This record gives sequence, structure tokens and C-alpha cells, in this order.
Amino acid sequence: MSAHSLASISPPPSLFGLSRAALAARLADRGMPAYRADQIFGWVYQKHHRSADRMLNLPAPLRDGFHEVCSLALPEVVSLRSTSDQSTHKFALGLADHARVECVSMRAERRLTFCLSSQVGCALGCTFCATGLMGLTRNLSAGEIVAQVLVMGDFHAWRDARFNLVFMGMGEPLANFGPLVDAIHVLRDAKGLGLGARRITVSTSGVVPHIGRLADQGLPLGLAISLHATTDELRNRLVPINRRWPLAELLDAARAYGRHTGRRVTLEYTLLAGVNDGPEDAARLAAIARRLPSKINLIPYNPVPGMAWKRPTQEAIEAFAERLYPIAPAVTVRKTLGGEIWAACGQLGAASDASEA
Repeated sequence: MSAHSLASISPPPSLFGLSRAALAARLADRGMPAYRADQIFGWVYQKHHRSADRMLNLPAPLRDGFHEVCSLALPEVVSLRSTSDQSTHKFALGLADHARVECVSMRAERRLTFCLSSQVGCALGCTFCATGLMGLTRNLSAGEIVAQVLVMGDFHAWRDARFNLVFMGMGEPLANFGPLVDAIHVLRDAKGLGLGARRITVSTSGVVPHIGRLADQGLPLGLAISLHATTDELRNRLVPINRRWPLAELLDAARAYGRHTGRRVTLEYTLLAGVNDGPEDAARLAAIARRLPSKINLIPYNPVPGMAWKRPTQEAIEAFAERLYPIAPAVTVRKTLGGEIWAACGQLGAASDASEA
């Protein structure tokens, strides 16, 4: 075979980016029945095997030639940082093209949550977010998204039968719509991890047309809107995508999503000292929330090196929340997890070159 022919042979796709139907089609090309895809999904996602060698109900020729069908390779964990109480872990993963992406596992009292990235970097340039400083390198594939779940699940030895997924890591999920939805369908497959849609939340800074597309998937996924301001003037500064899809359009899309899916939309609101934490901001935020099927999640700003924003004092955070409680549908204040390892909201990419700890 010529060197040119060898170079033109495509490597096998990652299993983690294949639906069960797509895997069955690849197997059918090799004369294998469709139920082999069910068996493989069971071995990989339910029994957590990362090699075909131990998939003993597969015929030997399939086990031996599995590498020609698809790849079971997971990204390398090039850095792992943990908080002192071991509640939060930040994983920096090395991808096949040497790009790096970060994801985070967070253990609260009642649940384990995996925070997933959808892009390497981000193009939206939100002015208080470390990832926005990176710019966009590329979208992640569906397989690279699913692989984050498997890396973190393997690390935790799959001790938690139920865990939540939030697409709140690096990147704008709805700007990578196709791979995002493909990954969600793989993660939800009943023969695989079988994750319920209500345990998955997708965050967006406001890609309005794709909010409707997400609703059309027919899944009651959680939707979180990165709001952060209650006027177009301020939101244009903080979240530049607002210049393309201003608040009125974004809130109309959020309202339609909530009605279509039967889910309350989460309004994420990062509190910036002296910027958006005044009494008038609270009044406008409550008014917005009352017009939607929604709940408010207040996020005290997590510092990012090189940015001038400040976190409000604890007294100011509590005062803002107290103003909301009587006049807004539901209000929570997010507990900061992972700030000491640059793993909290808005900090991913801030210290990606940090050594393993």
C-alpha cells in the first residue's frame, strides 16, 4: 500500500461519539448483528470497561478487531487539582490534537455534579469570565463531551448511581449545538448510562435561535440563562452577545422554552460589587423572574486574575438576596465550590497550566 493510501485511511471514530444505532451500522458493515451494539454499550457504560478484551460475550474476531470498529481511548488527564476538602476536582484533559479542555466534579451534601465543557475556549467574550479571555480554539466533538463524563466517573469509581450534569464549563453550549445534542442522546441511552433529562442542565449566554431548537428536542432538559444584568445597556457591556439578541428576545425565548418543556428556567446572575448588586437591580431582576416560569440563582463573583471586578461583601450578597425573597418566585445563592483551585464558575482556563495537586 502506498504512503498516500496509508495517509488517506481515516482512524476509527471514538465510540463515545456514536449513538447505539450508529455503532450498530458500523457493526453491520462487518456482518455483525445489531444486538452486539447493545452488548458493547452495556460493557462500556454500565460495566465501565475500557478495553474489548474483557467483553466476553462478544465473538473473538470482534474483540480482536475492535480497534478497527471504533476507539475506546479516553483523553489523558494532564492535570488534576483537588480542593483541600476533596469536594471539588478540576480535570485538565489533553485532546488528540493537543488542545486542552477543563471539566469539574463537585460533591455537595446530597449529590455529585459534573460540570462539562462544550468548546476549547469561548468566542463570546463575557467580560468577567476567564474562558472568554482565551477566545475560541474549536468546538468539541460529541465524543469529547461524553468522554469528560467517563473520565470523571472513572475517577470517582462510579460510586454515585445518580449524578447531575451541567453544561456550564468552557464554551457556549448552544454555539456547538449538533455535538451537544448528540452527546446528550448518547448519555441518555437506556442501554448506556441512562441519564434522565431532568438531571441535565444546559447553560447559555443567549443564543436565542438555538433555545427554540433545544426545546424542539422534546426533552425536559434544564435551561440556565446567563443573565447577569437587567438592562440592555449593562448587559451589552458584560455579555456582548446581548448586542445581537437583546434582553427582550432572550426572555421571550426563555419563556417559550419553559412553557414548551414544563421546566422552570434558571436565571443565573453573577453579583459584581458596585455594578449590578443595587436595590434597583434586585427590583428589575424580580420583575423579570415573575414574567417567566423561572428561578433565580445568585452567583457571587469568583475572582479571575487580571480582571478588575470585585466580589460583593457577604453582607451585600445577603442584602441583595433578602430584597428578592419576598418579590421573586424562587431564589438561591450558589455556594462557591472550587475557588481555591480556579474551578468555580467563570474561572475555567484561568490557571490551566497549574501543576497537578
